[in-house]
Amino acid sequence: MPPTIREVAHEAGVSIATVSHALSGKRPVSAETQSRIRKTARR
Repeated sequence: MPPTIREVAHEAGVSIATVSHALSGKRPVSAETQSRIRKTARR
């Protein structure tokens, strides 16, 4: 089962909104943060 946005946010140390923005691409998120979120989401 894939991780929830809440789980990804907790593990990456960011807010739920930041995870949503990074995954949807609708709002700018720093490259470093986006990379950390995507790596966490792939686990």
